[in-house]
Amino acid sequence: MDSGGGGRWQAGVAGIVGLIALWWIAGALEWFHGTIPTPGAVLSTIADTGATFYVENFSATVELAFRGFLWGNGLAVALAILVVLIPPVEGLATQLAIISYCTPIIAVAPIIQVAFAEVQTMIVFLAAISVFFTTMIGTLTGLRSPHKGSLDLVRVYGGGRLAQLWRVRSVSALPNTLAALKIAAPAAVLGAVLGEFLAMPEKGAGPAMIVAQQRGDIPEVWAIALISGAIAGVGYAVVAVIARFATRWSAGTAVLR
Repeated sequence: MDSGGGGRWQAGVAGIVGLIALWWIAGALEWFHGTIPTPGAVLSTIADTGATFYVENFSATVELAFRGFLWGNGLAVALAILVVLIPPVEGLATQLAIISYCTPIIAVAPIIQVAFAEVQTMIVFLAAISVFFTTMIGTLTGLRSPHKGSLDLVRVYGGGRLAQLWRVRSVSALPNTLAALKIAAPAAVLGAVLGEFLAMPEKGAGPAMIVAQQRGDIPEVWAIALISGAIAGVGYAVVAVIARFATRWSAGTAVLR
């Protein structure tokens, strides 16, 4: 098992190194008419711009993405639980989830912008939409995953749907829910950045990137995009670490029960 994990890490590192090398070659040879700067040019731009600029803009984006992450995932989990407790609402809940997933954010944004006068509320809403479907479906699948014998055992001892939810379904759903949250973390960042592109607040990664594009500062555009990607990756990694320990606890609890 350890050798397999080590092989995955080595393959991941090799892939990143190869991607950076290809990026460097593409920038140095100007394969795309100068639209791809070299990694050195991007790093130089970050150093010249200074940390204050990035902290001010990305702190605003991270805050809005985090709020959207909490709202979207909270509502998704609550709706999944409601479907398990009250099965007739499944049709409506599933339709809402599909609509939130299939409707393009760019198409929804003008409506949301009219409905919510506050710019930050609109961005949080778009970040929440970006994570809702994945978390609801993942949680609902997990809540329905317990073996029928475990549910029957709770029923034999006089437990109803709430007891089954608390003692069996919640533990079984934890791995699926956390897996969905890992995907939701970078999706919330993407939703927040797209919301900033459309709403144009005073601070944020979105408006900073638009200003850099208007100036024709290609290395700055890449720097902002790469930092956005890095933040999304950190969000994924944080949830992955939590999931690793939580799923061990879930497995241990299931054995004890």
